[in-house]
Amino acid sequence: HTLQDFYSHSNWVELGHVEPFRNLLRADLPLENLADVDTPTCRDCEGGTCPDPILPDILWQKKLTSGYMGIFSEAKPKGKCSHGGAGDLTSTTVPRGGIHKDLPRPDNTAVYTQAVNTALYASLDLLEDVRAAAGDNDFLRYDAQMMMGIARSSVVCFVIDTTGSMSDDIAEARKVVHDIIDSKKGTQDEPSEYILVPFNDPGFGPMIRTTDPEKMKKEINALRPAGGGDIPEMCLSGLQVERTRPTAGSQGHLVGSTFYVRRSLQLALTGAPASSNIYVFTDAPAKDTYLKDTIVALIRSTKSTVSFFLTGSSRRRRRSLTASSIGDYEDLALASGGQTIRVSKAQLPQATDIILDTSTSALVTVLQRARSPGKEETFPFVLDETLKNITIYITGSVTFTLTNPSGSQQSQNEGTGKLGTAVKVGNLWRIRLAADMEAGPWKMDIRSTQPYTLKVTGQSTITFIYDFVERFGGPHPGYAVITGRPPAGQPALLRLSVMGTKGPTSLSIKDAALVTVSNPETVSNSTVTDERDGNFLVKVDPVPDGEFVVFVKGTDKASNSEFQRQSTTQMSVSKVSIKAVVSSNAEPGKTFILPFTVTTEGSDGTYKVTAINDQKIPMTYPKSLTLTSGVPTTANLTMTPPSTTATGTDVTLTIDVKPSGGGAETNYIVLRLSVVEKITDFVAPACNVHSVAAAACPDDVSQCGPYKWGFKANLTDTNGTGIDRISLRQGTGNLTHSPLGDPLVQVQYEASCCSQIAELAVVDKVGNVGKCYQSIVKDFDPPGCQLVSLQVDDGKCPKDLTYCRNHKWALTTNLTDGSGTGVARIYLQHGDGSLLYSPLDAPVVEIQYQATCCTQAVDIRAVDKAGNEGRCYYSVVSSAASLTLSVWLCLLATSLVAVL
Repeated sequence: HTLQDFYSHSNWVELGHVEPFRNLLRADLPLENLADVDTPTCRDCEGGTCPDPILPDILWQKKLTSGYMGIFSEAKPKGKCSHGGAGDLTSTTVPRGGIHKDLPRPDNTAVYTQAVNTALYASLDLLEDVRAAAGDNDFLRYDAQMMMGIARSSVVCFVIDTTGSMSDDIAEARKVVHDIIDSKKGTQDEPSEYILVPFNDPGFGPMIRTTDPEKMKKEINALRPAGGGDIPEMCLSGLQVERTRPTAGSQGHLVGSTFYVRRSLQLALTGAPASSNIYVFTDAPAKDTYLKDTIVALIRSTKSTVSFFLTGSSRRRRRSLTASSIGDYEDLALASGGQTIRVSKAQLPQATDIILDTSTSALVTVLQRARSPGKEETFPFVLDETLKNITIYITGSVTFTLTNPSGSQQSQNEGTGKLGTAVKVGNLWRIRLAADMEAGPWKMDIRSTQPYTLKVTGQSTITFIYDFVERFGGPHPGYAVITGRPPAGQPALLRLSVMGTKGPTSLSIKDAALVTVSNPETVSNSTVTDERDGNFLVKVDPVPDGEFVVFVKGTDKASNSEFQRQSTTQMSVSKVSIKAVVSSNAEPGKTFILPFTVTTEGSDGTYKVTAINDQKIPMTYPKSLTLTSGVPTTANLTMTPPSTTATGTDVTLTIDVKPSGGGAETNYIVLRLSVVEKITDFVAPACNVHSVAAAACPDDVSQCGPYKWGFKANLTDTNGTGIDRISLRQGTGNLTHSPLGDPLVQVQYEASCCSQIAELAVVDKVGNVGKCYQSIVKDFDPPGCQLVSLQVDDGKCPKDLTYCRNHKWALTTNLTDGSGTGVARIYLQHGDGSLLYSPLDAPVVEIQYQATCCTQAVDIRAVDKAGNEGRCYYSVVSSAASLTLSVWLCLLATSLVAVL
């Protein structure tokens, strides 16, 4: 957000820049040509807004400036720009108005759009650097999931009881893992990560976590049943281990359950990938039931799904799955959107098909409901044309009838019928619909007096992600994500993002509501505001009592069909709220202070505070707070990382607050911070290509097959932390290098002449990213322009320039680089209008330019990756007759260069 604010709050785009400011994120590069404190920068806008408020001298001299912001005072230096807006008191001081581009207005439409685009490109550049520093796999597995909720595919976790009676279960789990790996390896459904957590009595672990499917096979093959003399096992402790992020060489260890009482919430909420699928195999009740609330909090935080495979009692051990213990498992499964499947050990192989169903990509939930006690009820749901591999699960002792839109029916008595195939194993019905299922409104009639659950899933590109949010004020009001339970006694706010087959704009949302999964079912009222590009703000009032999920209905414009989707994770509200913000990193050996504020809208009294961090860093904080309803109470938590803490250590801190005397009004907050040595190295490694051998490559690229080319380069990180990693970002050749610890790292690259471009990313030990680019494309021609359209207000610009600002002209032109290296950058050499263009990696780049008639010419420059610069010059000339257009396309060829 801070990066994007630069383009909104400064005059960067008004200066004619369309590319991001490269020096902004480089501490080793200067910020030059800044307007000093005595230089006037803005003219007065008496009405509060006006076009072109920045002084012409500032634009002509390319002086960089921003607007002053006054929350408590109107004062600002003479002649300076203000930020503007209702929250800025300086905007009423001459020069009045403001230059911010946080929102579009009639006077700033062009520069607002350009600021948005430039901020977007700057964000993409930053993410590319993060990706290069982290590596593709870790970026997709952790960083993208943590920052944006993006997941490449599912993460599969097995939590397996390894006590003596579990030999059959372990054998079946082993078979399922092999089936998943063998059937999905190399496909889009291949899990991005495998996790294995064995548990026993009295301990659990170690945790095995890998992206290598063959290693997962090896680890699960090594499981052997043993021990477990008494009945309950450490099942829930095993669940929480899954939440720890792996570290190099981590092997895990066995510890007593008392330790994990203190560690449970911390381990439950630390940085595991969101939306993991967890499958638990056991034949005993959980010994560590005190962790139940912690696991529910974990489920809410990560939106992971937990399913239990319970194989009942065994004569070999004093075990028994009582109704109470099964209820605990059922509660957790329902809270996460999973299943509790009770089968005999002989039936287990038939029940594990659910794992193959759910360990897949693009899995969505259409409907999930639970009834306890059971009753006869009809459950309507809509299946859309994008859904594939649709499966219906029912747990419990029931009879049912499934009806499609045409009225065709199938009951539990028909194993294979018109609508699909139904199989019962233990307490689970699994109904797989036929591939040619009919889209439209379906219904499931269920009859039972016993508790039961219903779930409808499928694979689809139509899905949504969401967060509960709350408004914040100040000069830049907006919405902040709530990390714990939303507040009770007020409307709930959600930010909803939808994705469709043809992109987010191909969907329209008809309704978004909060729905209770269990009876009595309650559907809330909501107001949905479209915020463009597939983003919606949903206001729900009133919020249902008890546990609820998010339910979305809409229309897929691409197929003109109705759809519905449901979140899997149950949530509830709380009268307790916890606020805290991590505003800086912690340093090894130094005290880090974190203020936090607790408020209750419930009863006055004493509330217990518990804080845990996953790195066991010593902390001090008040163990209890006396709260008065409606009055915020602030306290400090101090943390002192040992001086030996490795720089870059990630810390997850959990603060939990609950009434000292017990009660349901609990809440938690999860915060993440890093322990980092004070960084003094801000310079990226340098690359010097000193030798290119490409003479053997033929001019005719179609004959490239048997020929090779290559280059040699020297990499240095002078006075820096040293080179940590080198990776190939573009190209299909072989890359070798000398030891990375050497002061001068020598790189050698060799590739087929068919792969003519190579780009290397060079990362130092603190994450600075340098790049090497080398091309042998025989490109001596610059990019070229082709005019598509030109429009002028009233058909011509006025002769009298006094009125020139009231008239505008605009053009659209296509830019291409033929068979060259591709366009690297576009910039405005002359002209004070707004310049927009489509992505540079497209074969044809569309350029749009708009300006007032005060400037009747524009000079646009385009540089390709070989360094050739093309010039697109346009001029509009007014006469008494119609508009005359003069166009010059000046192509300036330069010699082939390597862009480093």
